[in-house]
Amino acid sequence: MVVLAGELFAQKGYRATTVREIADAAGILSGSLYHHFDSKESIGDEILSNFINEVLADYRAAVASARGPRAVLEQIVRSTSHTLSRHRAALAMLQNDYSYFAAHPRFAYLPKALREIERIWITQLDLGQESGAFRADLEAKLTYRLLRDVLWMPVQWRRTGGFSTDQVVDEFLRLLFDGIAAPPG
Repeated sequence: MVVLAGELFAQKGYRATTVREIADAAGILSGSLYHHFDSKESIGDEILSNFINEVLADYRAAVASARGPRAVLEQIVRSTSHTLSRHRAALAMLQNDYSYFAAHPRFAYLPKALREIERIWITQLDLGQESGAFRADLEAKLTYRLLRDVLWMPVQWRRTGGFSTDQVVDEFLRLLFDGIAAPPG
């Protein structure tokens, strides 16, 4: 039922999806939905909290590996790509209805979690600059936002392009760390 609700939220938007539509998709009466969840917010909360908790667990594990900023970012990119593939509906919900969730007390964990994600990226970018692994002229916050937007864009195009998540991640990392310019010479 949660998966069906997530797909509806992703397609129609969280606010535009009704409890009746979720129940219809699940083949139950709308009142029966309340035997499983106390509200539409409970369903949204389960979808989003599972997603954001998995992302944060992956990010924290990457940092704990402490093999250097480049290795941490590579691990974050790889884990994020796989997590987003599994949680496409949650990502669409977050992107499409973030302003609603951010203003709703039940979802107060979302802005906090997103700030932690940003802090992890920026810290690794700063550490990479300090160690000489990354360019000194890198603007860490802007770089984070650009990379996040590339990573967090809907993963739908990966299916239509015929590329696996691993192929996309490998190419992304190659472009991130090696650039697109041919070596001089």
